[in-house]
Amino acid sequence: MRCEYSDGLQVDYSDSLRVTMGSEVNVFVEHDYIPANIKGYLNTACEHNSCDELRRVAEAVTNTVGRHACFCDMDSHACDDWK
Repeated sequence: MRCEYSDGLQVDYSDSLRVTMGSEVNVFVEHDYIPANIKGYLNTACEHNSCDELRRVAEAVTNTVGRHACFCDMDSHACDDWK
């Protein structure tokens, strides 16, 4: 599920989670690194097809890990180009 908001926030959850907003926010969390409770909220947002719910989860994640973070398996190289 992908949602774009009028303030520039973009949230993409398709197995992994990506939250971006220009240069202000860049968060990537690979599937295996998403905590079970957050994964549950993300899946519920997708089941409801709710961008409002997805935004609330994305804001909770960025409030917890910060505005710039990358969590992934180093073997996957998903964070190699992360900035």
